[in-house]
Amino acid sequence: MDPRAPSDGTAADGRVRPGVLRWIGYAMGAGLPPRHRTWVLHDTTTRTWVLRHVARSLVQLAVPVAVVLLLVPGPFWIRGLAALGGLLLGLAFSIAYMPEATENRVKKAGYPTGTAQAVRDRSSTEREARDADRRRAAAARRAARYRDRRSG
Repeated sequence: MDPRAPSDGTAADGRVRPGVLRWIGYAMGAGLPPRHRTWVLHDTTTRTWVLRHVARSLVQLAVPVAVVLLLVPGPFWIRGLAALGGLLLGLAFSIAYMPEATENRVKKAGYPTGTAQAVRDRSSTEREARDADRRRAAAARRAARYRDRRSG
C-alpha cells in the first residue's frame, strides 16, 4: 500500500476505488458512479487487466456454479463435474470476448469506444521503449567490462 495515498480509497492520481459491494456489482456488469470513472479505465488498462478480467468473470460464474452445486438434484460428483464444465466453458467464452467486454466497461464509464485498447497500446509501446533502453544500457555495461578486461 502506498503511504502517500489518502485513506479514503483515492489514489494519488485521483482514482477512486469502489467499495467491496460496488465492486461486486461492477463485476456482475453494473455501472459505477462517475467518481469511479478513472478507476474503471485503470482497471481495464493496467498491466494486470487480463487477471482482473478473469477475476470479474469468476465472480459472475460463481452464481450459476453455486446454483448447480446446491440446488440440482443428484450425486455431488455429477453436480461438481457439471459445475466444473460450466465454469470452464464460461471462462473460455469470457476470455474469447475479453477485449470487447473491457471496452464495454470503459464505454459505460463514459469514455469513447476504443479508449481502453488505445491506452493499453500506448502503455505497451512505452514499456517496450523502456525495456529497449534498459537492454541497451546493460549491453553497454557488458561491453565496457569486456574492454576493461581486454585492455588490462
